[in-house]
Amino acid sequence: MFINLLRFRFKDGVTEAEKAQALAAITRTSKTDAVSFSVVGRDLGDPAEGYTHAYCVGIADLAALRKYFDAPEHRAGDLLFLPLIARLRRMALTDDADPALGEKIQAMHREKMASDPEWAALLAAIPDIGL
Repeated sequence: MFINLLRFRFKDGVTEAEKAQALAAITRTSKTDAVSFSVVGRDLGDPAEGYTHAYCVGIADLAALRKYFDAPEHRAGDLLFLPLIARLRRMALTDDADPALGEKIQAMHREKMASDPEWAALLAAIPDIGL
């Protein structure tokens, strides 16, 4: 099992309706059958860190990650969500003993970016990003 946690803040000027639409879209992503569990909502960390929201999914293994990356809901959600984001940080953790798991996940991420230039461009356009 590994956990993917995104902490984020919307851009200034994003309306409450746009935020609600984006959160609904990524919630749909978090509910795909590739996800074991999820939480989407407010970030309860230190407000001085500048994050207002968080997205957390638990994914069982690399096969489930592939399914998650390929889910139409994932791409559709990101197309609505990513253009509205000013700040994004990713944290990941696992209980898997495979010392190469992180690199395997990064390789799948790079493959997804290479196969979908529009998605990659949306990520690259986020002003403050740490993946």
